[in-house]
Amino acid sequence: MVRDPGMANLPAGVELVPGDLTSPETLRPALDGVRSVFLLWPLFSIDAAPAVVDLIAERARHVVYLSAAGDDGGRADGFWGEIEQLVERSGMDWTFIRAGGFAANTLGWAGEIRTGVVRWPYGAATRALVHEADLAAVAVRALTEDGHDGAAYHVTGPDQLTQAEQVRIIGEAIGIPVRWEEMPVAEARVVLLNMWGDPSFVEKALDGWASMVGTPEAVTTAVRDITGAPARTFRQWALDHADDFRAA
Repeated sequence: MVRDPGMANLPAGVELVPGDLTSPETLRPALDGVRSVFLLWPLFSIDAAPAVVDLIAERARHVVYLSAAGDDGGRADGFWGEIEQLVERSGMDWTFIRAGGFAANTLGWAGEIRTGVVRWPYGAATRALVHEADLAAVAVRALTEDGHDGAAYHVTGPDQLTQAEQVRIIGEAIGIPVRWEEMPVAEARVVLLNMWGDPSFVEKALDGWASMVGTPEAVTTAVRDITGAPARTFRQWALDHADDFRAA
């Protein structure tokens, strides 16, 4: 489901239906004949979420929600946890994929990677970033197999790397040396507020990175446990996306 099928850059053979999560009534045609739904919430606000979840529950029996992991892999604060609660109250069967950090978020450094220097806060923050292909593999199992109802899976990548190490590995994947330059937190706050426009989300991000300096993001075996295949490393992710960092 996409807002504008004409703008979707998806492979041939993918069936597209229009729908917009900010306009719940547009979802009705997309939900015709649907029994299971994969839900990713792309907004900071959950204003439309109650109506969206209610509409899904009218048609579907099962929802797989891509959420975020809170402390120790539990329910996250903010909109992720609020939507989990809406889904739980809907009466549908559900599966929550509580993801750790997305490896794909490092694409935000692409412009700086090409200059050879990434300037960002908390270079020592240590994360276990997950490849989007592994999130997809877990979601497919949850959508198509029995035995996942009521499960909340904490899904991470297999390796713990500081943000500075992530930058170095991306540089190695594209064949250029890239170094980390620490950005003062006060400056980062201004940059992030201009990017995201939500002060509470900015503070949550900064607090999260700060906490990961002393307490690295946990590694789980969920990808292997659910799919039977090991989780892809961050280096593999960087190689898979090397052209995205090279492109002008």
